[in-house]
Amino acid sequence: MRTVIAGNWKMNKDLPQAMDLLARLAAAAPVGDVEVVVAPAFPFLGQAVERLRGTRVAVAAQHCHEAAGGAFTGEVSAPMLASLGVRFCIVGHSERRQYCGETDALVNARIRALLAAGITPICCCGERRAEREAGRQQEVVGAQLREALAGLSAAELMRIIVAYEPVWAIGTGLNATAEQAQDMHAFIRSVLRGLAPEAADQVPLLYGGSCKPDNAAELFACADVDGGLIGGASLEAASFLELVAIAHRCKQPR
Repeated sequence: MRTVIAGNWKMNKDLPQAMDLLARLAAAAPVGDVEVVVAPAFPFLGQAVERLRGTRVAVAAQHCHEAAGGAFTGEVSAPMLASLGVRFCIVGHSERRQYCGETDALVNARIRALLAAGITPICCCGERRAEREAGRQQEVVGAQLREALAGLSAAELMRIIVAYEPVWAIGTGLNATAEQAQDMHAFIRSVLRGLAPEAADQVPLLYGGSCKPDNAAELFACADVDGGLIGGASLEAASFLELVAIAHRCKQPR
């Protein structure tokens, strides 16, 4: 199974700050065979691709529109991203769902657009605190995934990444335990197995709930956790690269 550490910078960094962080990552030479991905803000994607060219760090976008082009002011299409050299794109992030009204049907359309453009979607799913407290986490996450991935072939599913975001554990002071993370990742794997048995074990599952160097080892040691979608800890080179190193150590054959 591939191990992936993806940094989502969200709406952070101006251009000089972004270029400084990219330079630090480019100079670091990530260890082992961990796939390393960074998702800067849209204005910096072209410069990020150029700065990281020839390194083992790939560039992701944080969003794309489902149409290939047209009268959609302010939007960016998958073919545009591909033309820049962007290789990954986050879709269905909890903040996009909360603030921008992104639905599972839109996530499905955007995944299809990304696959058609040769870009790897990082499909996010996750439950809110009230849903977790009501014991509905599997119902919520299962429904999100089944609609977001509806109609995809096994070959197409093998080209995506799924990121689990326990929304209740992001910036709230609450923490998901390794047991909770593993339970949900195993459930997600079972949903994928129901959609396409031959693809389920080929899809990297990333944990995206306030993963930091001090809790990463126990999370990455879980059998069905194949890396992380990293928020705040990706904004500093030292902490992000430490997470890459931890993932490498945790995923070595035993």
